[in-house]
Amino acid sequence: MTPPRPTPTQTVGPFYGYALPFPGGGDLVPPGHPEAITLHGYVYDGAGEPVPDALLEFWQAAPDGSLAGRAGSWLRNPSDGGFLPRDGLTFTGFGRVPTDAAGHWSLRTLPPPPAAPYLAICLFARGLSRHLFTRAYVEGLGGEGELKALAGERGGTLLARGEGVGVFRFDVRLQGEGETAFLTFPG
Repeated sequence: MTPPRPTPTQTVGPFYGYALPFPGGGDLVPPGHPEAITLHGYVYDGAGEPVPDALLEFWQAAPDGSLAGRAGSWLRNPSDGGFLPRDGLTFTGFGRVPTDAAGHWSLRTLPPPPAAPYLAICLFARGLSRHLFTRAYVEGLGGEGELKALAGERGGTLLARGEGVGVFRFDVRLQGEGETAFLTFPG
């Protein structure tokens, strides 16, 4: 009997585009919250084309600097299995958003604290055999000094730039000119 061969690697998705997003995944705070900021942007492939079926997960410290997070981002109703909405009060520090047909995504959250002035991002997209990690440092919150140490000359690719009061843009470029700096973690 011939021993089984290893299963070939597979790219992630596109199953995650319909299986993992949940209602309100990009709304870490309710509409009209007085301290809310909006981060938005596009995901582009190596040819500069928008990626219409990527999924981005965001984690950030709470405004008080705590990193514990809270339950409530993706709870199921035990009676019918549907999704329970966030309560509108508890900041969980977690969001998950898909890109739309134009490759655009949007997230409404609270400004991260000066001690951790960024949002950690995990990106899933077609053609990737592993998800990618990066960060979006919110312009004006004091983290700009870390960018060069973290990513050298490409540090500017980690900056979410202000577009107006409380609105910041952060595009993710998977390859090519202006490629986003992606991070690796030991282990």
